[in-house]
Amino acid sequence: MRVVVTGQVGIDKAPFIEAVRTLARQRGQDLVVCNVGQMMYAEAPDVPPGRILNLPINRLNTLRRSVFKEILRIADQHDHVLVNTHATFRWHHGLFAAFDFDHIRQFNADLYVTVLDHVENVHARLLRDHDVEHTLKDIMVWREEELLATEILAEFARGFGHFFILSRGRADASAVALDRLMFQAELKKVYLSFPMTHVMDQPAALAEIESFKDAMAQHFICFDPADLDESSFYIRAQQAMRDRQPRFDYPTATGDVSIATQEVVEIARDIMGQTYARDFKMVDQSDMIVSIIPELPGGKPALSSGVERELQHAYEGGKEVYVVWHCKTAASPFITQTATAIFPTVDAALAHFRQKGYITADTAAPAPPTTASPCSISNFQSPIPPAPSPAKPASAARVKRAAKPTAARKSPTSLFES
Repeated sequence: MRVVVTGQVGIDKAPFIEAVRTLARQRGQDLVVCNVGQMMYAEAPDVPPGRILNLPINRLNTLRRSVFKEILRIADQHDHVLVNTHATFRWHHGLFAAFDFDHIRQFNADLYVTVLDHVENVHARLLRDHDVEHTLKDIMVWREEELLATEILAEFARGFGHFFILSRGRADASAVALDRLMFQAELKKVYLSFPMTHVMDQPAALAEIESFKDAMAQHFICFDPADLDESSFYIRAQQAMRDRQPRFDYPTATGDVSIATQEVVEIARDIMGQTYARDFKMVDQSDMIVSIIPELPGGKPALSSGVERELQHAYEGGKEVYVVWHCKTAASPFITQTATAIFPTVDAALAHFRQKGYITADTAAPAPPTTASPCSISNFQSPIPPAPSPAKPASAARVKRAAKPTAARKSPTSLFES
């Protein structure tokens, strides 16, 4: 299994990738991580930390090619290799590619994954770790460029079905998803659909949604739209505008950061547009969509327009569409006419999936403890499933690679590890 993981500057993919490697080791897989950035700095000891992108473009390209040749050598000696890199850079040289097509062809990755994070988190890390002027608008543009470039690269190298989007909103949950994409590719890929804004002030509904997500995460590869939800960031900026505050403090992954109110207002369309497009892409990368509609006080279904659009998009894309309608009132025709099946409870849905063979003893995982997350839509946090028992590697690769003799393998050094 060979994987390329990309993400814009400021994502800080290292903790996420380390979690993936830990999960792989727990299932008995030797996953070697090659961090292109660290390897380039090792090749250029004269370059201060955080300044490598200031090098002349010719030297930068030469360093990258030298490093990737070493990665190709390493990949020939190990069964499972993950490359931590970027697809693009937008720096003093302008926008430029961070890869070479000939090396990408030779590496022949099975999966291409772009990791995303909240705009305020990326902004905070750029302030802390990098000497580059930027605006929140720049970050939103860089995100789309990185995502699109990686998707095009995956289509060029392997065709449809090898590109995935994951978010660092809940890093452990996303690490489980990537681990399963790599080593349990036979599991169904599920887009989790549920109301968000409609239930932000409804603790009972939020708890029901989190319980639903926990149940799905025990058996499937799950993609959760709440892992990257920037609506609260924009809502806070709107409040600052009403209060005539030119700046406001906002919590990020590195601590509170002072944010210019007008900058957030200027990216409102980007936040909404990217949310719309990103959620549909995650539906497209799934085998099926499973939605839960809880009941609000008074008996009204917590059915949002976003959930309806996701269900319709999945139906029109040929996906299996399942709905847990946990309400006393009957579901509308806009739900019944697009759903493959509708269930009154999550347990009923799980029973159906077992009957269809989507859930077996091999896919089940014990329920993990619940942890809180500042990026969650509520104070309730989806439980993160632990790594499943060691299982045979999935046959996700279309091109079989011969297993190397154990004696010929070399142990990775810290140079190649993220």
